Amino acid sequence: MNKLYPSAAAALDGVLFDGMMICAGGFGLCGIPERLIDAIRDAGTKELTIASNNAGIDGEGLGKLLRTRQVKKMISSYVGENKEFERQYLSGELEVEFSPQGTLAERCRAGGAGIPGFYTKTGVGTLVAEGKPVMAFDGEEYILERGIRADLSIIKGWKADEAGNLIFRKTARNFNQPMATAGKVCVAEVEEIVPVGSFNPDQVHLPGIYINRLILGAPYDKKIEFVTTRERAAA
Repeated sequence: MNKLYPSAAAALDGVLFDGMMICAGGFGLCGIPERLIDAIRDAGTKELTIASNNAGIDGEGLGKLLRTRQVKKMISSYVGENKEFERQYLSGELEVEFSPQGTLAERCRAGGAGIPGFYTKTGVGTLVAEGKPVMAFDGEEYILERGIRADLSIIKGWKADEAGNLIFRKTARNFNQPMATAGKVCVAEVEEIVPVGSFNPDQVHLPGIYINRLILGAPYDKKIEFVTTRERAAA
C-alpha cells in the first residue's frame, strides 16, 4: 500500500468534510502540521471541531483556521497568546471546551486505544468537572472524562520511512503521538522520508500502522512564538 502523496492537498483529498472533528498535533508552534493546516484552510472546510493543546498564535498554526472562521469548536488546554481566539470566544463565535493538558493527552490516547472513558482527580471541584459524572474511589472523588475519537488526525514528524514508521525530534513529539492514534484516518507530514529498513526498530516512536497518508513537508521555516533579545553587555 502506497502511503506517499505528492502534496498536503492530495493527502487530504476525499478526507475532509464540513462539520468534521480533527485531532491536531503540536504545542504552540512546535511540531505543528503546518502544511496540512494550510491545505485545510485552502480547501475551505468549515464548522470544524479541533482537539489541540492550543490554537497556535494569530496568523500561525491553527490560528490561520480561526482567522478564516473555519473552526466551530476548540477542545484545548491553553488559549493564551491568540487575540483572535480570545475575540471569537468572548463574542460567542467560538465554542471552547477546556481540558487540562494531561487529561487532553490521555483522552486522545484512550480514544486511540478503544477506551471510551476514564476517571481522574484532575479538575474535581472546578469548572472542568461541571456536568461530568463523579465517582468515589477509596474515599476520593474522581470525574469521568471521555476518550476522544476524531474523523482525522494531522501530525508532524521528523523522519519517516516509506511505510510510515515515524520518528519525532525531541520536544516536537509533544501531542503528536497520542493525536495520531485518535483519528480514524491519520495524515502525517515529515521533514525527511527514507527507504524502508533505514531505521533501527527501537528508534521508531510511531509505527506505520497508525499512518494512512504521508507527505514530505520540508523545507520549514522553524518559526517561534516570541523572540526576546537583550543588548550584549559591554566587555
